[in-house]
Amino acid sequence: MNKLQQVYKATDVGLVRRGNEDNFAVFDTVYVVADGMGGEAAGEVASQMLVDTVRQELSGQGELDAGVMQSAILKANQAIRQYVWDHPSCEGMGTTATILHITPDDRHAFWAHVGDSRLYLLRAGQEQLEQLTQDHSYVEDLVREGSITREEAKHHPQRNMLTRAVGAMENLVVDTGELTVEQGDMFLLATDGLMKHMTDEEIARLLRQGEADPAQSLVQTALNAGGRDNVTVVVVSLT
Repeated sequence: MNKLQQVYKATDVGLVRRGNEDNFAVFDTVYVVADGMGGEAAGEVASQMLVDTVRQELSGQGELDAGVMQSAILKANQAIRQYVWDHPSCEGMGTTATILHITPDDRHAFWAHVGDSRLYLLRAGQEQLEQLTQDHSYVEDLVREGSITREEAKHHPQRNMLTRAVGAMENLVVDTGELTVEQGDMFLLATDGLMKHMTDEEIARLLRQGEADPAQSLVQTALNAGGRDNVTVVVVSLT
């Protein structure tokens, strides 16, 4: 782990669910969150398979970029689909995948993404979070079309319906991106259990407060606000 990349991580089952279908991983300078779907057992298996595959494909590799990360997600997609083929009772299982890699020289960041977990950037001196990833969900499509407002999306009855998920489709499209990193940047990877209970403004405010463990503080805030869903957070701060 690069000493300039300070990492904080936390996960919680929430106040309602019996099991945690979220998974995450932190290794080398790679950060992963995954939110499984398809029922407690199947969702947990899918998110764990995603994390395990990504770790196997990316761990120990010197040069990583968005293309390599994209390939890792596609390999996980194949593995999950094969698992469903072998276990028909798990039909419909899948997972989100959000991966961040910051180069060891702290100059560049690459990401790859599927689903409605999110990657945010809070740049030093800026008030607002920048959402780097795009949600692959039915309600997000409606918002982009102008059919509903962002506020209406929060309460839409189909707000949990994904349009893309790892394991759910044969020809999966993976979003990727890259950016130049600046000293003081804070990256946040989170499953949707956080965004259900905190606005971007509230998240940014907490991150700027300089909490000793911002990941745990974010998770606890979501729980205090109702915390019905699993919630997982990874914060990477470049000191």
